[in-house]
Amino acid sequence: MILGIETSCDDTSAAVYDGRRLLSNVISTQLIHRNFGGVVPELASRSHIPLILPVIRQALDQAGISKSAIEGLAVTHGPGLAGSLLVGLSTAKGLSLGLGIPFAGINHLEGHIWANELAHPEIKPPFVVLIVSGGHTQVVHVPEWGTYRVLGRTRDDAAGEAFDKVGKLLEAGYPGGPVIERLARDGDPEAVRFPRAYLGEDSLDFSFSGLKTAVLNFVRKHGLENVKKNLPNIAAGFQSAVLDVLVDKILLAVRLTGVKTACLAGGVAANRALQQRLLNTASQQGVSVFWPPPALCSDNAGMIARAGYFYLSRGDVSPQDLSPRPALNL
Repeated sequence: MILGIETSCDDTSAAVYDGRRLLSNVISTQLIHRNFGGVVPELASRSHIPLILPVIRQALDQAGISKSAIEGLAVTHGPGLAGSLLVGLSTAKGLSLGLGIPFAGINHLEGHIWANELAHPEIKPPFVVLIVSGGHTQVVHVPEWGTYRVLGRTRDDAAGEAFDKVGKLLEAGYPGGPVIERLARDGDPEAVRFPRAYLGEDSLDFSFSGLKTAVLNFVRKHGLENVKKNLPNIAAGFQSAVLDVLVDKILLAVRLTGVKTACLAGGVAANRALQQRLLNTASQQGVSVFWPPPALCSDNAGMIARAGYFYLSRGDVSPQDLSPRPALNL
């Protein structure tokens, strides 16, 4: 019986996993960051402190268990915001000592990969996964659980970060991803065409800074007030530029590795246009496609608990001197 804790950014989350299914997955999102158009690290870390214990209690209540039933703990120890990570990790260490049970520090990115297995237990390696969120964009080959080979990553902005910054630039709202996706449904993706950065014929790396600059130059040329009159088309053109690159890169990874399964993970994986575009293209090539439901795409403790079960059941236990690793690689 695993209690998972996730506090890598601005979501405070706790979940219970019993080895077969999630019994609870509680997520408390900090709304204060809407006032700033982005996550403020100091505010995020401070906001976790009063939330973490109530969220854990709620997760235990929803699971219908007491803390004495917990047999192991799983907690994100990187990557993420240092102060935010420290709150969750310190809480897990305290619970580990107080309850006399082991804990495992989990890589946040690996948790996103395990979210697919939570939603689709039939998934078996090998496969490739596109982790795409506000802080990360990378293609990973998973030959077996616990073994990960990063094939490509962003050289500048993550895709989710580009969505947020463009949403702020267009004064469309925050977070930018859901806002732009909603606007794009009523727009023509060919009305305004923005550049795609492929970085070479066989490159699996990403770059979205140039696309972001292209939107900025478009706004400067036409004026924000005029652009606002055409927001659906601007949003559709921008989103299409991002999705074209994401889909082409993950399918290139499929061809290069020879696998027959592709997965999406991370916050941007909840984008329905991305899901549909990948599904339509991959199905023509005989490739199976999976993605988690929205609650498991966002930062959540359910995926951390699932990864923790994998490691703790093998006897992989973290020491009490484990430190937060804000720049932890997969």
